[in-house]
Amino acid sequence: MTYAESKDDITHITSRDNPLLKELRKLSSEPTAYRKTGRVWLEGDHLCSAALTRGIKPSIAVFSESFMPLAGVFTASTAIKSIVKIVIISDKLWQDISGLESPAKMGFVVDLPSSLQITPNVATVILDRVQDAGNVGSILRSAAAFGFKQVIALTGTAALWSPKVLRAGMGAHFGLQLVECASLDDLAVLTVPLVVTSSHQGDFLQNLMQNKQLPQPCAWVMGHEGQGVRAELLQQASVSVRIGQPGGEESLNVAAAAAICLHASSVT
Repeated sequence: MTYAESKDDITHITSRDNPLLKELRKLSSEPTAYRKTGRVWLEGDHLCSAALTRGIKPSIAVFSESFMPLAGVFTASTAIKSIVKIVIISDKLWQDISGLESPAKMGFVVDLPSSLQITPNVATVILDRVQDAGNVGSILRSAAAFGFKQVIALTGTAALWSPKVLRAGMGAHFGLQLVECASLDDLAVLTVPLVVTSSHQGDFLQNLMQNKQLPQPCAWVMGHEGQGVRAELLQQASVSVRIGQPGGEESLNVAAAAAICLHASSVT
């Protein structure tokens, strides 16, 4: 067979025109393809291990031929044993579906989590049109590290489940409740106070920490890389915060600022 060869529960794909490979090419290269397919492509053993640790069950496990001798740790997993199928493809075909300069040679297809409603009263991060995928993924990682439970991405923010955000998040996605494409009106259900960040106005973060004036829990709002937090959210905020920069820089990268602010919440 030149299209796909099956033996037991393992499928060997030998054609570049295989429908699964076509789907994986889209998922690995188009930021919002997952919204159309309802499936997410996790490439690399780190992301796959993070998913399994959080109890995520893949629907398809994909391995390159050269990776198979190392695949035992994954195929022995209870989650893997219960999946729909295992697929093996040649290293040459893997080049077509990989989004990495150095292909990781294994990946999972997982179902996109169901659309979630905003939880009103948990520690939250709101992303207001943060457009760089690396920044978004880094903020998700900080949110998970510092005990935040929910991330709300307002419309205009980079797609949360895009390949670049997944790689930058390093597995943080699986420990967070993620709500994307939210509107300002959707935020009305939040019962925790909004804390906004600004480069040039508001109370210095170190003073708020010292005086124990940071609300707990709260919703930190991180704004657009160039424009910052929009005026409507600035007006709704209970607290406006800026980070002291004695070195004299005009502003911090939004992901760096988020890490500082979220850490401050975790220690106060």
